[in-house]
Amino acid sequence: MQSQLKLLRQMTVSGTFNTLKSSNLISWKSTGRLQQTIAGCIEKSGKTLHSGEVSKVKIFPGFAGEGRYFKFQSKSVPASIDFAKVSPLCTTLCKDGVRVRTVEHLLSALEAKGVDNCKIEIENQDCDSQEVEVPILDGSACAWLEAIEKVGVKEALDQHGNNGEKVAPYLNEPVHVWRNDSFIAAFPSPKVRITCGVHFPKVPTIGCQWFSSAPLDESVYATQIASSRTFCIYEEVESMRNAGLIKGGSLENALVCSISDGWLNPSLRFPDEPCRHKVLDLIGDLSLFAQNGTQGLPVAHIVAFKGGHALHIDFARHLLGTI
Repeated sequence: MQSQLKLLRQMTVSGTFNTLKSSNLISWKSTGRLQQTIAGCIEKSGKTLHSGEVSKVKIFPGFAGEGRYFKFQSKSVPASIDFAKVSPLCTTLCKDGVRVRTVEHLLSALEAKGVDNCKIEIENQDCDSQEVEVPILDGSACAWLEAIEKVGVKEALDQHGNNGEKVAPYLNEPVHVWRNDSFIAAFPSPKVRITCGVHFPKVPTIGCQWFSSAPLDESVYATQIASSRTFCIYEEVESMRNAGLIKGGSLENALVCSISDGWLNPSLRFPDEPCRHKVLDLIGDLSLFAQNGTQGLPVAHIVAFKGGHALHIDFARHLLGTI
C-alpha cells in the first residue's frame, strides 16, 4: 500500500493525472499495475464486413504513454473517443480525412488483454481510398485474442526506457444515458462488472436475453465473451446491402437469424450469444475512453439494455462531460 501511495504522489507531482481529461463523474486512480504492450508483431488479413474488400492489419509494440492508435499511410488516428463518429452498424474513427471503420472487435480484445499501447497499421486494396476497415474475421474477437496470447504482452517503456503506471477511470456516482427505450446505466463498484440485455420481440428465436458477467477479467473475457459473434436479422439483410452495408457479410462471419425459421447458421457457441456479443462491442467502444495508455473501461457496474455503438459513444462522452 505504501509503495502505491508513493507512486500516486510521484504521478501527481509529475502532472501525469493532470494531463488526463476528466469530469466530476470519474476519478483517475492507480491500478497498481504498469502499462503494457504486445511482445511481438501481429499480422492478420481478411474480408471486411461492410466494404467487402480484403484488408491487412499489422500490430506493433508501442511506447508507454502513447496509447493505442491506427496508422494508415502517413496519418495517425488515435483510438480515442475524441475521434469516434456515429456510423451504421459499427464504430468509426476519423481524423485528418482518414476513416477507420469497424474497430470495435479488435479494440475489445486489446482492452481485455491489457494491451495499453500499440500501433495498428492497416493496408487497403484500394490504395487511393482514405477509408479503411478492420477485417471481420469470424465475427467475434476470438482470433484477435488468440493472436495476442500467441505473441504475449510485456511491460511498455517510453522512449527514454522508463515504464509507466497504469491508471483507470473509477465512477464516482450513478449515471445513465438513454435513447428512446435503450439505456446504459452505471453504478460505482470496486471492480468492472457488465450486465447486458437485448430485446427482439419480432424475432422469437432471440427474444429477450440477459447476460451478467462476474467481475470482468482476462479469464472471464476469454471464456465467456470473446468468441461470441456479430449477428443480424435475415429479413433486414437486403435493405442493409442496398444501403451499402455488410457487403462482405456471410454465414462464415456473422450469425443470421430469420424471423420465421430461426438461426440459419450451425449451432450457437452460447445460448445467449447475441447478448454476449453486445458485451464484446460495449468493451470495444468504451476502450476509446483510454488516454495515453490508461485503462479505457470504467471501473463500475455497467448495465446496458438494447444498446448500440451510438449509445456506447454517448455514454463515454457523458462521463467526460462533453455532451
